[in-house]
Amino acid sequence: MTAPGDDTRPLRFSLVAVWLFTAVASLVERNGQSRDVLAAAGIASPEWWVQGLIVGGSAADLAVGIALWRWPGRASYAAAFALMLGMTAVATVLQPGLWLHPLGPLLKNIPIAALLWHLYRRATP
Repeated sequence: MTAPGDDTRPLRFSLVAVWLFTAVASLVERNGQSRDVLAAAGIASPEWWVQGLIVGGSAADLAVGIALWRWPGRASYAAAFALMLGMTAVATVLQPGLWLHPLGPLLKNIPIAALLWHLYRRATP
């Protein structure tokens, strides 16, 4: 939990929104952009694997979004950081060109990491 009088809610809720909307968008686009991202990385079959990766990634995003919303604290911030770092590492290996994408799908993780670090440090142990 955060310390009394510490108003980090806007920061936390902005991160909640990122994770929850990413989870929903991944599922809504599971046969569109989500599939295209995997195909661009050379993952196009078997179908059960593609769908499993999309649904699994969405479930992980949903879990972190809910954890940040319902149980703010060091454990949730660390889990969010670990998921973000892991997904960033995998994306970097599979599609390093995403670092140069004009909309910054991987570059956005740098300020997200900074927000998570700030929230983690402000949270009561």
